Amino acid sequence: MGSKVSFSMILVASLWAVTFATERVAQVQPPATIPALFPLGLPIDLVKCWSSLFNVEGCVLQISNSILSGKFENLEAPCCKVFSSLDANCWPQMFPLNPFFPPYLKEICARIVPNPPTHK
Repeated sequence: MGSKVSFSMILVASLWAVTFATERVAQVQPPATIPALFPLGLPIDLVKCWSSLFNVEGCVLQISNSILSGKFENLEAPCCKVFSSLDANCWPQMFPLNPFFPPYLKEICARIVPNPPTHK
């Protein structure tokens, strides 16, 4: 059990390191688009994207375990709520190695935490 936790923590630390390194490189390089012409091309605040997941105890570990194992039965409702509320623009930068994972995880989370019915 201890080796699983330490491996997961190493994975999370590695993800953070890659995320922050990517963000630093992006800050040094000139923007690929002209922000005045394309305001939607502004960089996403990765710290904000990740911090919402870190605010739910065990959420990042649940997601990293899902990535590694391909099993989603350990995802809990609070984690799914937060993940589902993330801006979809965060996903490509948070999960650059697997662009298909975030939409799939959102679909799984919709089964765990169904949307409440809307009143008309």
